[in-house]
Amino acid sequence: MAMELMKMPQLGESVTEGTISKWLVKPGDHVTKYDPLAEVMTDKVNAEVPSSFTGIVKELKAEENQTLAVGEVICSIEVESANKDTENQGQAASRTEENAGAPLTGEVQQTADQSRKARYSPAVLKLSQEHGIDLSKVKGTGSEGRITRKDLLKLVESGAVPSMDEPSRTTEPTHNEAAPAMTRRSAPEVNASSVPTAAGDKEIAVTGVRKAIASNMLKSKHEIPHAWTMVEVDATNMVKLRDNLKSGFKQKEGYNLTYFAFFVKAVAQALTEFPELNSTWAGDKIIQKKDINISIAVATEDALFVPVIKNADEKSIKGIAREIQELASKVKAGRLKAEDMQGGTFTVNNTGSFGSVQSMGIINYPQAAILQVETIVKRPVVINDMIAVRDMVNLCLSLDHRVLDGLVCGRFLARVKEIIENISKDNTSIY
Repeated sequence: MAMELMKMPQLGESVTEGTISKWLVKPGDHVTKYDPLAEVMTDKVNAEVPSSFTGIVKELKAEENQTLAVGEVICSIEVESANKDTENQGQAASRTEENAGAPLTGEVQQTADQSRKARYSPAVLKLSQEHGIDLSKVKGTGSEGRITRKDLLKLVESGAVPSMDEPSRTTEPTHNEAAPAMTRRSAPEVNASSVPTAAGDKEIAVTGVRKAIASNMLKSKHEIPHAWTMVEVDATNMVKLRDNLKSGFKQKEGYNLTYFAFFVKAVAQALTEFPELNSTWAGDKIIQKKDINISIAVATEDALFVPVIKNADEKSIKGIAREIQELASKVKAGRLKAEDMQGGTFTVNNTGSFGSVQSMGIINYPQAAILQVETIVKRPVVINDMIAVRDMVNLCLSLDHRVLDGLVCGRFLARVKEIIENISKDNTSIY
């Protein structure tokens, strides 16, 4: 018999942790390869985690509603030796350095135990250097005490950052060297006991989904230098066309023709002309994506999910409307799969659906930009020196200033504006 470890998988791009929402097995259960073990929630998806092995579940390493980093052990499975050769893929994955932590024996086990805490991932090293964190003073919560990226982000958020010891100097440190450490040492640590409460206050437990969303948003704001710009668009012709078509469209197709579908199509078209916005920052290079995959935000009562419309530039307005309907239905029914969340290159957020008229979105890491489509409102506008009532909408763009500059973003927004304002029954086909 051999003991194998199941670990938290990466359920989507940029996902760093997941929350066990429900165990589907218990110790002593027999499972076969690909049987579901648990339901896991992240900020991007709800998914079942399948077993990589055939055997007996020996121990569940996490409680329900517990959040674990990608690569942390979630349970152990006793595998029959006869089955071991058939589980090569699962065993190989469990032996990678990224997921180090599978049981070893003898002297190798002892050496690994002594060295594992001192072996840091590139992401942990980069974050520690950026924030001046002394890793020797950090207690890790990862497998066998390893320090995870989540550990460092929590320290940065709290302000209780253990700074690196300053070496002896014959000259005064520069402003850039001294100021960050001084700032962090003086910041108070925020925890439950330090937040005052009064009679009648209500404490609400933070769910796994909310923790995952908070972590991803914190990562985006810490790593991406956000900038923001906005244009005002006259959507009167688009509104007239959609309103004239919506009843017949719904009767014929069985789903709604929404304003949002027109905006997504306009953005996809503009991205083909300004591919710089369809990019991501990769440290020493910028990766410009070939496919135009539009992420859209879909909210439930307590969470926000970001499914993806693949190859949106190749789809008609009708096709985009259908995908918006299908993805929203999957989210609300809890049927969204990991593959529905992957591959997004640019995000369009329909903030206008709840009445917003101006907002600054947080970029969906690791993308380079997010566009907020605000509420369409009737406003008086001067046209040819005369006042007219028009359907106006604000388009608000947040951008990663490492990747993008104001010039290209201004041109991109101007092109989206032009496309929307030139929509009409004569030159726009929804099919």
